[in-house]
Amino acid sequence: MSEILIERAGGVEVWTINGESRRNALSKAFMGEFDRQLARVSSGRDVRVVVLRGAGDKAFCAGADLKERVGMSEAEVRFFLAEVRRIFRAIEHSDTVFIAYVNGVALGGGTELALCCDLRVIDVKAEMGLTEVKLGIIPGAGGTQRLPRLIGVGPAKELILTGRRVGADEAVRLGLASRIGTQADAQALAEEIAKNAPIAVGLAKHAIDEGMAFDLDAALALEHRKYQHTLGTEDRLEGLRAFAEKRPPVYRGV
Repeated sequence: MSEILIERAGGVEVWTINGESRRNALSKAFMGEFDRQLARVSSGRDVRVVVLRGAGDKAFCAGADLKERVGMSEAEVRFFLAEVRRIFRAIEHSDTVFIAYVNGVALGGGTELALCCDLRVIDVKAEMGLTEVKLGIIPGAGGTQRLPRLIGVGPAKELILTGRRVGADEAVRLGLASRIGTQADAQALAEEIAKNAPIAVGLAKHAIDEGMAFDLDAALALEHRKYQHTLGTEDRLEGLRAFAEKRPPVYRGV
């Protein structure tokens, strides 16, 4: 059985975590397949946006596969967590844009997976939460660092230290999700992004992410370097031609 079901439409792929019976939890098999598919889309510019969702309508991803985890030694848990952290970071390093469609509960590692994505669209009935302290651990795949950067230190501490779940309305209010919507809404957002020049989109993504670690002067210098890279691209010239000719541009990622 494939761990990820993939549908392609133009420059957009929809990846469905194919583990409904385990509430789409992060198993070793799933993470291995995710790693391979991530490398595939990141090595080219044909797939410009990935929409990630869970199978069924109950769970986006319920976090670690605890049934699998019970049979793992401490050394195996340490190795698996290191792999998860590496793969999650690779999502952020990829030029491909990732949109999490949170179509059900996203708990623990499921919320951490969504936090690695560039944008989050949440179903009206979905819930998100970093619930690890209720199990005697802490978020270990980036949650303690990504969440405060996204929503602020105070709100992040409240959610992490209580392990509280939040519904769709609160997730949007906090900035944890960008909007409430359906899969169609997530795909429409993906298609809107995919129409743009892929080199420029990737550079803009990295300018935002990398610039968050710098003071304003250093961040502006970073932006300038990224901008300079766009000047030598064929896509920039195509954008100018299309504007002059009053037609939609055809970007090839070169």
